[in-house]
Amino acid sequence: MINKKYKGIFYIVLSAFFFALMSMFVRLSGDIPSFQKAFFRNFVALIMAFAIMIKNHEKIKIKKGNLKYLSMRAICGTVGIICNFYAVDHLNLADASMLNKMSPFFAIIFSFFLLKEKISPVQMIIVAGAFTGSLFIVKPSAEILSSPASLIGLIGGMGAGTAYTFVRILGQRGENKSFIVLFFSAFSCLVFLPFLIFSYQEMSFKQFAFLILAGASACGGQFSVTSAYCYAPAREISVYDYSQLIFATILGFIVFGQIPDLSSIIGYIIIILMAVLMFFYNNKKSDGN
Repeated sequence: MINKKYKGIFYIVLSAFFFALMSMFVRLSGDIPSFQKAFFRNFVALIMAFAIMIKNHEKIKIKKGNLKYLSMRAICGTVGIICNFYAVDHLNLADASMLNKMSPFFAIIFSFFLLKEKISPVQMIIVAGAFTGSLFIVKPSAEILSSPASLIGLIGGMGAGTAYTFVRILGQRGENKSFIVLFFSAFSCLVFLPFLIFSYQEMSFKQFAFLILAGASACGGQFSVTSAYCYAPAREISVYDYSQLIFATILGFIVFGQIPDLSSIIGYIIIILMAVLMFFYNNKKSDGN
């Protein structure tokens, strides 16, 4: 039987692939207001989560004592999305991506404070190494130090990392994974709805199709990342979240003809090396217990 740690690794890598797909479809959808894109991102997930629960005859009901954790997951996740989209609109894409990739750090930090999950110095060094690798790929500019959007982007990364911690708490408390996605998607859609109404822009069929595909990819990402943090602690799997940058580059090459430079290739090697080191470190630690 596959242990929970391996399942967590599989799902976090799968979520990275889906979120890279989502970014590709969002880019292909063209010049549409950010809140419009964000609404579709989660509305499709809402419909799919609802359909899965109906198909599996699962009750749409909050388990006793879980409302506050579901609410915090939804609030932090929504803040993460809003801040990330704001950063994407006001910074160059590389800077926004780099700030968003602070989420694995925050997931580990908040897991330590909220779940008392101990972090070894080796695990923190490995995650820091993966983040260093991400810098080689996204190559942040000097603008990141002077723009107020940088702080908002950092808050977005913190929101996402905190949301993952509450997903972990809900998983430990036995909350249904589909319901976690359903609750978050419904909450965020309600938040985005007024902005959608006041800034709605007419779309072509192709743009609409790409947004639906972006939403479906985001749904896959949400289900996968929810499963990942339900199965394993952040300290063991968060480093694998950086594989999204590798997937994004592969898709960028296939779809947009973007060719990675030497700096990016160095970044990929560092991230892969850190992932392998984390894998062997956790295995050695498990064997020692």
